[in-house]
Amino acid sequence: MPHIETALRDLNRLDLLAGGDSAVHRLDPRAKVLVTLVFIVTVVSFSRYEVSGLIPFILFPLVMVAVSGIPPGVVTRKLLVVLPFAAVVGLFNPLFDREPLTMLGSLAVSGGWVSFLSIILRAVLTVGAAVVLVAVTGFAGVCLALQRFGVPQAFVVQLLFLYRYIFVLGDEGVRMARARELRSFAGRGMGMKTYGALVGSLLLRTWDRAERIHMAMLSRGFRGTFHVGRECCFGRREVVFTVGWCLLFMLLRFVNVPHLIGVLVMGVLP
Repeated sequence: MPHIETALRDLNRLDLLAGGDSAVHRLDPRAKVLVTLVFIVTVVSFSRYEVSGLIPFILFPLVMVAVSGIPPGVVTRKLLVVLPFAAVVGLFNPLFDREPLTMLGSLAVSGGWVSFLSIILRAVLTVGAAVVLVAVTGFAGVCLALQRFGVPQAFVVQLLFLYRYIFVLGDEGVRMARARELRSFAGRGMGMKTYGALVGSLLLRTWDRAERIHMAMLSRGFRGTFHVGRECCFGRREVVFTVGWCLLFMLLRFVNVPHLIGVLVMGVLP
C-alpha cells in the first residue's frame, strides 16, 4: 500500500503543478493538447528500426519542462514506472530478429536490438509528453480541450469521473489496508482468504463515497460543464505555439537531423 500512496500522491501533484503561472501554463488547453497529439502521432509513425531520427524529438518535452518550471524528477518517476512495460513489449525482439542490421564499430547489431531500443525511446517520448501535458494543463483542462474539439460531452464527463474515482478508490483502499494491518495480531487475517471480502467491501465503500461526492457536486450546481482556474482563449500566442511546434515536428519527421549532421561532419573532417 505505500506504493499506492506514493503513486496517488505523484498523480495528485501533477494536478497541483497545473496551477502554475508560466507562459506554457497560460496557453489555451486546446493548443497544448493538439501539439501533444501531433507529437505522439509523429513519433509513432517512424519505422520500427528508426532510432537516430527519434532523438531530436526529446527537444519538445525538455523545452516544456524548462519553460514551465516542472520539477524534472516528477516526469522521471513516471517514466521509470512505464519503462518496464515497454521493455516487456520488446523483450523478445532480439531473439526472433537476429539479422544484422548495422555495425557498431566491429560489432554487428541485429535488427531485434535496434527495434527494442526504438520501442524504449518511443515510450520515453510519448509518455513523457503526456505527463508534461497533464502537469501544465491539468486533467480537467485536458477534458475541457477534448470537449471544445467536439468529443461527446458524455464521454468526456465519464473520463473525468474515472480519473477522480481513481483517487476515491485508492484512498479507501489505503485506509482499509492500514486498518487490516493494525487489527492483524500475530499475522492473523493477513492471508489470501481475506482478500475476497476485502475487495468486495472496498467496492461498496468507494461506491457509497462516490455517490456522496456526486450528490455534493449536484448540490453545488454541477451540470456537466467544466470550470478551470483561468479563461480559455485561442489567440495569437496559441497559434504561434501550435504552428511552430507542428512545423518543427514535420521537419524532424522527414529530415533525419542526426544523420545529416553526421554526413556533414564526416564530409568536413579529413
